[in-house]
Amino acid sequence: MNHSHFDYVIVGNGLAGLQLALKLASDSYFDGVKIALIDPLSKTKNDKTWSFWEKHSTPWDNLTEKEWPQASFITKSKEISLNLHPYRYKTIRSIDFYKFSRSVLSQKSNVMFITDTVTSIQETIDLVQITTKSETYTSAHVFDSRVPDSFNNLENKSIRLTQHFKGYVIDVSSNVFNDNNLVMMDYRLKDGGQTTFMYVLPFSKRKALIEFTYFTEQLVEESVYDTFIKTYIKDYLKIDKYHITETETGQIPMSTFRFEKFNTSKITKIGTGGGWVKASTGYSFKHTEKKVTQIINNIKLNRIPSFKLFKSKYKFYDKVFLKVLKDENSKGEWVFQQLYSKNSIQSIFRFLDEESTLIDELKIMWSLLSWRFLKAFFKTL
Repeated sequence: MNHSHFDYVIVGNGLAGLQLALKLASDSYFDGVKIALIDPLSKTKNDKTWSFWEKHSTPWDNLTEKEWPQASFITKSKEISLNLHPYRYKTIRSIDFYKFSRSVLSQKSNVMFITDTVTSIQETIDLVQITTKSETYTSAHVFDSRVPDSFNNLENKSIRLTQHFKGYVIDVSSNVFNDNNLVMMDYRLKDGGQTTFMYVLPFSKRKALIEFTYFTEQLVEESVYDTFIKTYIKDYLKIDKYHITETETGQIPMSTFRFEKFNTSKITKIGTGGGWVKASTGYSFKHTEKKVTQIINNIKLNRIPSFKLFKSKYKFYDKVFLKVLKDENSKGEWVFQQLYSKNSIQSIFRFLDEESTLIDELKIMWSLLSWRFLKAFFKTL
């Protein structure tokens, strides 16, 4: 293989980069196409979990750590039980996905992993030049997962919240968890008036991920998460003794920033850097899978890879939702309580998957009808 020129260069071996590489490598249409994946890390640690819901079997079933048929939504005033059928909520550990992806791709003679840091990407008339700390490469097309510099520019006028969190995976000595039921959101323990909640994934009756999450503009010190998680375990789960086997932290942008404007005929932004994370929720696994499929179809039809990656009406819905959370962050609990108490979980899942019917959308909008949403709606228009 020519080690300086590739047909496709994928910058970033995260969820989007690896899903794209796997899709390219599994399709005979791309046999012989030279692909490079460039990332500064070798991805040998579990750094996150990805969760999603699905009605059918998926290519990732062998990687699924756990799946749940039921869920709960909890506030101080009520607990809503959610029968997810025909959906099941599933979780995949990132390390399992990384190992699987590398084992599959390393067997492909046309795929090359490069451990390095990309410092610049320059588009010319004929190709794209990718400069790393140690080498220079060229490619016919680059899929770039890096977040654009202008996203962090103080002059950026887009709505910007961050979903930030810390979680403990704990083991206990007795059967304390209902491992058929996850806690989607528990608002009983909150940080002041902000939109914060606890998320609980019981992997077994004695093991669970306990995670404290914010949907806010400002970040907090790591010790703040620790305090809330420990309080929740002691006072709400009534667990005095436990062993922390893993921790995870994360920051996911929830923004109306127009990531798609950085796509060109030779450069496609992907993953978080491409705006593939659902702006209103932070979910990304299934959205990534859909966008990768769309990219593959576009290439086969001789379209630019980024053609129709986004649906404008859902971007509008996300923008209204984020406007409410930005202007009245204390109303997050009310918003989600309305959403979960007045709509079926199946219609919510369809809406978040951007597969909803007009009836689904009208019911969801009606359930959230309030002065704050009307203001956000007209401001967004």
